[in-house]
Amino acid sequence: MDWQLIIVFSQIVVSVILIILVLLQDPSDTGGVFGGGADLSGIYQTRRGLEKVFFGITVVFTVLFVLLALLNLVLPNLQNLF
Repeated sequence: MDWQLIIVFSQIVVSVILIILVLLQDPSDTGGVFGGGADLSGIYQTRRGLEKVFFGITVVFTVLFVLLALLNLVLPNLQNLF
């Protein structure tokens, strides 16, 4: 199996997981995906419990997605140099 195919496949899997994690976030923080948050304008809430865990996992998967995208961009160019 080619390494570039593995990177592309893993990026697809990470992106699907990232979409699911974003949709599971509480929409009342900043308006969210499906709207809402109008009654809480100006009120700041700290994340607690499961919401904090989802936020942390979302950040990790976002960084992983960006790293895979950069890897997919840089590695073919490095292979052509050598």
